[in-house]
Amino acid sequence: MSPAPDERDRIRAAMDRILAGTPQHSTGALTIVALAEEAQVPRNALTQRHPDLRNEFNDKIRERGQMPDAEKRLRKQIVKLKELRAKDAEELAQLREDVQGLLRVVNQLTLENQQLRTELTTPRAHLRVVPGQPRPTR
Repeated sequence: MSPAPDERDRIRAAMDRILAGTPQHSTGALTIVALAEEAQVPRNALTQRHPDLRNEFNDKIRERGQMPDAEKRLRKQIVKLKELRAKDAEELAQLREDVQGLLRVVNQLTLENQQLRTELTTPRAHLRVVPGQPRPTR
């Protein structure tokens, strides 16, 4: 599908309307999707055929001291991911501590198990049975 001959002009006019706060065909959000809707062109017109206009739109937004909506969303997501990473680091540290504690317990139980096995395999001293007493059980 070839672009319409006036596609660049429509994109520039849509850019001006969105930046002026008077959108006619979109929500007026500071996004490439809204710009494409406002210009009534497919989104790939801005991402593939006219990336210079996409960059110009984002530059104009920044010049006004604002941030494109996509960038705002990404920055929020970065903050959330950093918080999750910090929580994961805390959890990992706790799990490492738990592993050390569990290793100590396993080692102690292994030692006790070996001692009990040794006691079972070593012969006991012979006991004399006194008449009238029940026999000792092992």
